[in-house]
Order: sequence, then structure tokens, then C-alpha cells
Amino acid sequence: MKKENFITLILGTIGVILFAIGMCMCLLPEWNAFMPGVVISAVGAVVLLVMLIVRRKMKGRPAIKVTGKAVGTVALGIVGALVLGVGMCMVMVWEGLMIPGIIVGVVGIILLLCLIPVCKGLK
Repeated sequence: MKKENFITLILGTIGVILFAIGMCMCLLPEWNAFMPGVVISAVGAVVLLVMLIVRRKMKGRPAIKVTGKAVGTVALGIVGALVLGVGMCMVMVWEGLMIPGIIVGVVGIILLLCLIPVCKGLK
């Protein structure tokens, strides 16, 4: 295993675990830990951002390259994830919105699937 892959594995695991635990703290009212959950989630997101910067530096690339395609790809990913999440909430949390929630969720999945040709391209 290359050093950059090992560093990515460690930082990615730590960042995702912190982010997931923070989200659980925020979203589970039984835990009564909303504000600490926000802090832990933010720390997890920062660790993941550091992982991205470190990996790019280890490969000899610039830390972050902001282009129109990169901004559009990130925006598409965020919108797709939010639409999928709203669809899930409509199905599981809000009363009487099963069918509309499924439709919204499928739209979110389609948006996320659109990321594949945007990132990899069509050949």
C-alpha cells in the first residue's frame, strides 16, 4: 500500500466516524446533544478536507483547484444529496407523504447518478 493511500485511509476513517457521530448527536433527540454534535460534525468535515488537501499534495498536485466544473460538480452533489434526504424525510418522518416522498427520493438518486458522467465523462 502506498503511503498516500494509507494516509487517506486513516484520515478518511477518522473524518467519517467523527462526522457520523456528530450527525447522530444532532439528529437523535434522545441524546440531547445538538450543539456538541454540530461541533463534532464540523471537526469531522475539517478532517475530511485536510485529507483531501494532504492527498493532493502527496501526489504533487495543487491543494485545491477551483474550476467551473469543480464548483458545478460539488453543487450537483449537494443538491442531489439534499433532494434524496428530503424524499427520505417525506417517506419516514412526515405523515401521508409516502408516494410523493418516493418520487422526490428517486429524483435525488437520478441527480446523484448524473455525477458519474460529469466526473468520469462519456466515452
